[in-house]
Amino acid sequence: MTLFSLLLVLGWERLFKLGEHWQLDHHLIPLFRARTHFSLTRTLLMLLVVMGLTALCLLAVKGLFFGVPKLLFWVLVGLLCIGAGSVRLHYHAYLKAAGHNDTAAHNAMAQELTLIHGVPVDCDEREYLRELQNALLWINYRFYLAPLFWFVVGGPWGPVLLMGYAFLRAWQSWLARMPDPLARVQSGVDAILYWVDWLPVRLVGVAYALLGHGERALPAWFASLADRHTSQYQVLTTLAQFSLARDPHMDKVETPRVAVVLAKKVSLVLVVVVALLTIYGTLV
Repeated sequence: MTLFSLLLVLGWERLFKLGEHWQLDHHLIPLFRARTHFSLTRTLLMLLVVMGLTALCLLAVKGLFFGVPKLLFWVLVGLLCIGAGSVRLHYHAYLKAAGHNDTAAHNAMAQELTLIHGVPVDCDEREYLRELQNALLWINYRFYLAPLFWFVVGGPWGPVLLMGYAFLRAWQSWLARMPDPLARVQSGVDAILYWVDWLPVRLVGVAYALLGHGERALPAWFASLADRHTSQYQVLTTLAQFSLARDPHMDKVETPRVAVVLAKKVSLVLVVVVALLTIYGTLV
């Protein structure tokens, strides 16, 4: 069920998922707009409600019509939670604007892409392009690799864990757009995602470490296992930069494009690994 659903979701996402209509973030906007008070407790309550409703739906379709409604529900949850339809549009808009030297337009798109962690103030062009690469690598992780991880490890409850992760991701993105930065701090969503992302970041980091300079990347990966202070964003992007260092660029079009190519390569490798492990587990 998991592998078949995942392949259907990834195929549909690649061919048809453009814009935000198939994005969970878009459908949660009315819920987020109604929030005027922010705290860790409220975030956890919303998370439990979302996961609880998903679990109830999963139980409701269990055993009906030879499992067809259950399969459709798995695919629907996957389509809502896996993939970056609207963000992909921002990326292509950035490339188009940068290719035409439209500074205002490509800076606006770059701000959208670096929404979660931003760009350091007064950085030079080299640092700016590196942060843009890091933002694209993190987007690939948040919208593809981390959802894939929770979808697979959840087993029969994969949609529940996937919906929970997608909710936290959407809530963090919504709060990042608010003019008051205190709302995001008070919500506690960053602290929750720190622990939720801890294991999948290390697993994805292995792929980046093996694709990069192993003699430097692997010691950094082992050091990250005992690191409780560095953000998951820094852990993942540091490991990925070992791979990107092999093919450095200083062009505002080619630099982000190289990062996206690397992210796609890692995504493909991990999907193949999941497929092989699933087939092996079924045969054994």
